[in-house]
Amino acid sequence: MKWQQALDDYRQYLKIERGLSVNSISNYALDIQKLIAFLEENTVVENPIEIQKETLQRFVYELPNQVNARSQARIVSGLRGFFNYLMFENYRSDNPMDLIESPKIGRKLPDTLSTEEIDRLIAAIDLSKPEGERNRAILETLYGCGLRVSELIGLQLSDLYFEEDFIKVTGKGDKQRFVPIGNTTKKYIDIYRKEVRIHQKPHVGHENILFLNRRGRQLTRAMIFIIIKRLAEKIGLKKKISPHTFRHSFATHLLEHGADLRAIQQMLGHESITTTEVYMHVDRSHLAKVVNEYHPRK
Repeated sequence: MKWQQALDDYRQYLKIERGLSVNSISNYALDIQKLIAFLEENTVVENPIEIQKETLQRFVYELPNQVNARSQARIVSGLRGFFNYLMFENYRSDNPMDLIESPKIGRKLPDTLSTEEIDRLIAAIDLSKPEGERNRAILETLYGCGLRVSELIGLQLSDLYFEEDFIKVTGKGDKQRFVPIGNTTKKYIDIYRKEVRIHQKPHVGHENILFLNRRGRQLTRAMIFIIIKRLAEKIGLKKKISPHTFRHSFATHLLEHGADLRAIQQMLGHESITTTEVYMHVDRSHLAKVVNEYHPRK
């Protein structure tokens, strides 16, 4: 079995069997392509079935010269998954990555914004410009619903169930979930779609997309980053923020005000509760209040 054939088959497996998104599949494939490039540069002729732990160990040893510890850990994990797939398909009887350790990395706590900082960012939007109402609705939706940037730009008009106070969100691996939406967020989305978007002519194929650029097309991830970066610069915010910062703030503020962790997990679309538990480490000050309020021996 040649490397390219194994990689193509693995892509199909990730798409059909695992139901992963195009971005996730691309990232997994990139990890394997890095290994293939290493083998070619060092004239190593071992194929995916024959490759030994020693060769993979050499590859992993060289990673610190190319990427940071977090990326190294992701590549090691990605390769481990690839060889698990080869075992699953009975191409190999062992996983040569099993005894290769990932670099130790500390858990990175997510950056958050205070409600005052969020208010200042939104207040800095120039509503006299055509895109002003759209940008306000975008920030309110990121913070009000805790969406990933890919979920935001993919949001469709048919996903809005305002009478039921929910929106339908398509997350990683095309998994869909319903997320509650508050009155404030609904208000600004309605202003945008009824007073601004209604006057735009959507490009063919983009008629159902909620947030449109000036050419009537779906916004890009990069455009959302730029909008937020410019607003942060405008108010002199020193924190390094991104669209994901609003998602982190959504979860953190809910937890601080007593929301159940599993409810937050469902709203964020996390498969594992351990992913959501990172928010327990952001601000522990509210935990003492929980004990004092609810424990029978307070």
